[in-house]
Amino acid sequence: MPDINSDIQYLKGVGPAYAKKFAKLGIYTIRDLLLHYPRRYIDYSQPYTVVSAPFDVDCCVKATVLQRDPDRRIKGGRMLSHVLAGDDTGMLALSWFNAPYAAEKLEPGTEYYFEGRVGGMMTRREILHPLVRTEAQVAAAPLLPVYGSTEGLPAARLTRADRLALVLGVGQTLERGKKKHTISLSVQATGKREYVAQLDDPLPPELLTRYRMPPKADAVRAIHAPRDAADAAAARRRLIFEELYILQLGIFLMRGHGRKITGAPMRELDLAPFWRSLPYAPTGAQRRSAEEICHDLCGQTPMNRLLQGDVGSGKTLVAAAAIWFAAQNGWQSAMLAPTEILARQHAANLADRLEPFGVNVTLLVGGMKAAEKRVALAAIADGRAGLVVGTHAVLTDSVVFKNLGLAIVDEQHRFGVRQRGILAGKANNPHLLVMSATPIPRTLGLLMYGDLDISILDELPPGRKPIKTWFITGKKRRDMYGFLEKQIAAGHQVYIVCPAIEENEMDSGMKAVKQYYEQVACPLLPGRRIGLLHGKMKPKDKDEVMQQFKAGELDVLVSTTVIEVGVDVPNATVMVIENAERFGLSALHQLRGRVGRGAANSCCILISDNEGEAVRQRLHFLCRTSDGFAVAKYDLETRGPGDFFGEAQHGLPTLHVADLVQDTRTLTVAQQEAKALLALDPNLAKPEHKALSDEVERLFATAGAMN
Repeated sequence: MPDINSDIQYLKGVGPAYAKKFAKLGIYTIRDLLLHYPRRYIDYSQPYTVVSAPFDVDCCVKATVLQRDPDRRIKGGRMLSHVLAGDDTGMLALSWFNAPYAAEKLEPGTEYYFEGRVGGMMTRREILHPLVRTEAQVAAAPLLPVYGSTEGLPAARLTRADRLALVLGVGQTLERGKKKHTISLSVQATGKREYVAQLDDPLPPELLTRYRMPPKADAVRAIHAPRDAADAAAARRRLIFEELYILQLGIFLMRGHGRKITGAPMRELDLAPFWRSLPYAPTGAQRRSAEEICHDLCGQTPMNRLLQGDVGSGKTLVAAAAIWFAAQNGWQSAMLAPTEILARQHAANLADRLEPFGVNVTLLVGGMKAAEKRVALAAIADGRAGLVVGTHAVLTDSVVFKNLGLAIVDEQHRFGVRQRGILAGKANNPHLLVMSATPIPRTLGLLMYGDLDISILDELPPGRKPIKTWFITGKKRRDMYGFLEKQIAAGHQVYIVCPAIEENEMDSGMKAVKQYYEQVACPLLPGRRIGLLHGKMKPKDKDEVMQQFKAGELDVLVSTTVIEVGVDVPNATVMVIENAERFGLSALHQLRGRVGRGAANSCCILISDNEGEAVRQRLHFLCRTSDGFAVAKYDLETRGPGDFFGEAQHGLPTLHVADLVQDTRTLTVAQQEAKALLALDPNLAKPEHKALSDEVERLFATAGAMN
């Protein structure tokens, strides 16, 4: 007799062939099948009348069978069975192809529930191959679960008796043609083992009591076979909480939840001298964020804070204030940047702000000469370097700080947890500030950075002009190039972004950057200085091209998304993005932020020939708003967290039942409870938490490394 952890092929009626199809849904064991929850329910308790049933939507219609027409053979040799039903509001035609048995069992004068996609006309509606249920069947189980399907394994098969009866028991039986589909409540009625009872409940009993949640086995029974809508809602509420709770525990554990006493204690200081040194007034959001950071720096535990803001919101200035604060307290700071050219830009800008206060800014990048590197390493070791700005070179063993108190990671999405950990390991529990120019909805901030406090820059510095955004098709490309020619003639520069490098990487219609450079950009802009930039170039060559563009030695830069994190080029006024439908809105917004950094008017042109309505709506949305947080929220709601983050997904597990858009409140509570539990049992080592620890390990097993 198999148990809950047995391969699903050993469940009666499955076998090796269907096991392979179940595997496409991530179902490998009987346990996986139990935890494969319905996507939605068909509610038979509130059927439509014939006239009120919406067109082209799966719904349930209650009607009385009036007559059954004789079966007849139609074109193609198929057999058509036809039944006429109706109610006080109208007539409903029911049709089956090659399924005479489906119509034969319907009794004239008897009411039935017919479920399917409604078509036809206002006066005579129709359903093809409806699912039929009787009054008694609906009374016993008013909600019918609907599961996701894969090729060769339709959703109906997931509900067949020989797939789920041994798992959930016997109870409600549905019929579509000759096939019976069963989902039920108790397998004990069959004399077989009840697999659902083997599920361990990972949640502590006190949580179940506090939030009035059912036990795990009851919740799983109810989500597959709810007695009513309230039963299904209670089950989903419990399972959503469990998923988010375990997720937060995993994130906390992976990121070292236990807070120690900081090795860089600091005293309160007034930031006024730093603000007075600026040639302009900081925004309210910059002041607020800087105060939050400095307050953390004076705490007993190391700061763990995320500073996020839209492109151009002034994160670097806030970081400069924090570095100044640390320097006044006698501590070194380090800033990690993802590219050498960005590190050099940060070093130059921060030197302007900090060196008047006696803070020596030292650059450390891989491209430095050996002699330069030796001088830098010596300054870091003896404390003369008040701030070290660098790339991954800062993480090498040769870099030894005298008294590192503040570690800053810029463009954090380009670095993983491991790299941030190495930087923090250069000292005794230093304070950590991570910065992101990718606006993240607060829900995702809670999810991704559960152990980080969050400061948000939600204001742009005064004087920044909005970037106009247009959406065009490829048919207008030549006209657009006429516009680019005028911009270049006026002394401005242009970015053109393509989503692929070489032709063999392209899907149909995708512009390859090399091909585009040779066959489109150069011919349509003859005589102009055009550069090519992509990720497969050597770092030295990439930096050289980017430096040429920044210095004004190139009129146009044809590039992949490697410019998403780049240097400021105030003279660049136009961003052109080919195959814009290939990018998430947040990525498009990031690219758009590469222009509009000078005094001239700037614009972003999105090019797409995709005629899909969803695509056009997304791109038009971007044209209407410049709010990065609104863009991120829309991207999350329409594409989901996986697409929002890209293929890597930042190592986060896939959510099966929780919705990051809808379940924010539950996520907040789950996070609080996870923190409270880890304060008592930091490693989930107590025997009573073994089931919980196992669930955390299981959830993150397929998530990928968070490094």
